[in-house]
Amino acid sequence: MFASARPITLLLLLHLLGSVTSLSIHTAAPPIQSQVSPPSHVQSDVSSFPSSVSDPPSISSGGGSATTAGCPLTTSPSTVVVRFDDPFTVNCSVPVTGFPLLGWEIKLEKELMPNPDTTQGRFLVWSVDRMTKWSIEPSCYALSEQGGQCHIELPVIVYKPPDFVAISIADHSGPMLEGRVYTLQCEAQDVAPVGRLLVTFYKGPSALRQQQSIDTVKEPVTKVFTMDIIPSKEDNGAEYWCEAKLELGPDGPQHPPVVTSQKLKATILFGPNLVCPTKLQVREGQSLSCEVRGNPRPSVTWFRDGREVALPAHSTREHAGKYTAWTIGHLGQKNFTVEVEVLGGRGTTNFLNGYFLLGVVLIQMITWL
Repeated sequence: MFASARPITLLLLLHLLGSVTSLSIHTAAPPIQSQVSPPSHVQSDVSSFPSSVSDPPSISSGGGSATTAGCPLTTSPSTVVVRFDDPFTVNCSVPVTGFPLLGWEIKLEKELMPNPDTTQGRFLVWSVDRMTKWSIEPSCYALSEQGGQCHIELPVIVYKPPDFVAISIADHSGPMLEGRVYTLQCEAQDVAPVGRLLVTFYKGPSALRQQQSIDTVKEPVTKVFTMDIIPSKEDNGAEYWCEAKLELGPDGPQHPPVVTSQKLKATILFGPNLVCPTKLQVREGQSLSCEVRGNPRPSVTWFRDGREVALPAHSTREHAGKYTAWTIGHLGQKNFTVEVEVLGGRGTTNFLNGYFLLGVVLIQMITWL
């Protein structure tokens, strides 16, 4: 009897083991929401600006996307560029299934703000009525049915054009001396972010140099940019000025904010300078013309053979020889010697002197224009 019962007992044991194995295979897993929790809502005493969250009526094109593998989040726009005190709206979307919860997390001045509402939809819009903070770090996150979460950070650039831009000469006022080194300075007051400010120095319509700050501060600051110049007599009457432009990238305004300075008209003290060749040829009957220039206009006295003379209006052979100009200007006293040759007779005219004087006149006219 016991021997015949052994096969039955063995069959019962095998049946029980099979039931246990079947039960463990079909036991239901706990819900995903209990496995993954959204970012915690940390209350902060930092005052927040009014915001609202809503589902958009349509899918926005473009925008940024998460670089993490398997995280398909996108934002539109990809970067928010907003003027201080202005509103903005940004949309976060997940174009595929498998992400049952979508939300925003906002870090304001290194503290978490109360988060906007979450959604079980595939789109979530975050709107700000007035941007009144300079530093903000938002990110959009989505919970995955596979466990865990993915997120995408949204760059936000809050900008403010400078209140005014001014140009001046550092530690100097009044006229400048030819050949000396001076420092132009361009001051942009209360601008943000200064790291995106591009400053260009100009002389008349010509750009001299561009400079950009490497500061990373986000709040408005006053920044002074400098460049050295060595003025010459050709710069007398030139206008120096500078321009400050915020380079905000492709997501910024179509016309970047630009503020220009006043014009700084330069007065250059120079001379005396001789404006004629040191070997001068004239024909009989022509005037002996040799000018000495400077700013202010110098005092000029001509001498020949040790005697004071006036340059002849009608040259003759007797006027040939060496002439000395004794000059006194703002920068001191200078002497110049000119050797004059008087050509006689009619025939081919020597145009060298005329070409030289014409060239000098044209250069001077271009300078004064």
